[in-house]
Amino acid sequence: MTRSLDPDVRLLAALADPTRLGILHELAGSAEVCACDFTSCCDVSQPTVSHHLKVLREAGVVVSERRGNSIFYRISPDLIERMGTIAKGLVPGGLVPLSALGRPGSAGATTKRTRATTSGSAAPN
Repeated sequence: MTRSLDPDVRLLAALADPTRLGILHELAGSAEVCACDFTSCCDVSQPTVSHHLKVLREAGVVVSERRGNSIFYRISPDLIERMGTIAKGLVPGGLVPLSALGRPGSAGATTKRTRATTSGSAAPN
């Protein structure tokens, strides 16, 4: 299998691995995490963690900073924007803002309690 050069494909492929997704979940709970601390959350060896961090870094999911002998990782500041752009491209007409969906029982929301019949009156579902 050849490696894709498309940054969107690389991003989605990097996130599709359970260990890498576990690393991302660990990062989401902290401002930054030392590479040495991922072995406990992911139940894999340090060389395996290093490989997964490299894949995430090359895909632009995480950024790193070396401090002495330690490397600290954090989620890339533009990750959410990149994922949103990919999602918008997959939905015909674009994404609908959550606020436009309304809440059950609000004027803009559809409820299952009643539906209009051909005579114009409301009938229970």
